[in-house]
Amino acid sequence: MADLRIAVGDVTCTASWTDDAPATRDALAAALPVAGDATRWGDELYFSVPVDMPAENARETVPVGAVAYWPPGNALCLFWGPTPASTDDQPRAASPVTVVAELEDPSPLEGVAGEAYVRVEAA
Repeated sequence: MADLRIAVGDVTCTASWTDDAPATRDALAAALPVAGDATRWGDELYFSVPVDMPAENARETVPVGAVAYWPPGNALCLFWGPTPASTDDQPRAASPVTVVAELEDPSPLEGVAGEAYVRVEAA
């Protein structure tokens, strides 16, 4: 069962929390719902959230479908494919991110063109 509902423009996805970063996950859960105008960077969207957490088990290369927190920008990121930092087909963040959730099906994001309004709420 999904923990999160993520609306990106007219597209809706669901995601489930991971256990990789419990402190960051709990901080984001407490801040829900969060929303904002997202910037697209390759096959990644990111937008600012009202959370300020240090890196927790952070890494640059993440799986397709990762929902991650980017500490330098206090941003939530959605990854569904390669980014300009990628060296292969794996998503790669500009700098280490903390993975907090996984999209159940990231394929609907492939149709997102440019910037989009994103809203993340509890499912």
